[in-house]
Amino acid sequence: MNFWETVTGSDLTREWKEFETRARKLPADHQAAWEEIKGHLVLYSDFTGRNLMPIFDSALGLLEETAADGQSVHEVLGDDIAGFCAALAGGKGGRTYRDRWREQLNRNVARKLGRLGG
Repeated sequence: MNFWETVTGSDLTREWKEFETRARKLPADHQAAWEEIKGHLVLYSDFTGRNLMPIFDSALGLLEETAADGQSVHEVLGDDIAGFCAALAGGKGGRTYRDRWREQLNRNVARKLGRLGG
């Protein structure tokens, strides 16, 4: 990856297209699970999404292996795909982008109130 790819994000676009190509080869129930996983994991993204690329790759790899073994999505992921994604992203209580923004807002407000009160 060179500097230009990093700045423009073209490396992420290329990697994401590879994920989608791999996902299209999955059975329908595995493809539906992939869509749900994407929706839930995006909450744990940083600004660029680079932190999630290895996690997406691993989740897709799991779906590919289970499909090859003939296992259903329910056997592998169970009913709680959101919980599965939380565990992948750092366990229960993993910080989402909302949590980070909330903390930043609270720090900024506290700093402003400190200036007004003093």
